[in-house]
Amino acid sequence: MFRTTLTVKTHGEGEIVDITDETRRIVRESGTEEGLVNLFITGSTAALTTTEFEPGVLSDLKRALSVAAPDGIVYAHDSRWGDGNGRSHVKASLVGPSITIPVGGGEPMLGTWQQVVLLELDVRPDRTRTIICTVTG
Repeated sequence: MFRTTLTVKTHGEGEIVDITDETRRIVRESGTEEGLVNLFITGSTAALTTTEFEPGVLSDLKRALSVAAPDGIVYAHDSRWGDGNGRSHVKASLVGPSITIPVGGGEPMLGTWQQVVLLELDVRPDRTRTIICTVTG
């Protein structure tokens, strides 16, 4: 097993960061030829997934998440904590904090148009996100 962390600086709600190259680098660094890579983001207002990293899809994803957990409605979390990021927690819960990708031939087995992305969902700007990367095989 190989474990390391990836640190990503984000700048605000709705930012989507392509971490595919970093994921490939970590798998190569692990020396694992066949197995799995698991990425887990620590924090409850960000998420990880795969998508085609192109402007149309990114716009569609942002819009879909804003429909699922819209601005301008009352969230119980905000009433309790007063930090205004209730929708951020809901969006992160819907997408999820982790992703597992098969490794074959020493590379993550991603589709041609499939990239690994971090979704910054918090309303607060300038976050430092930590992703725990575990490669097994």
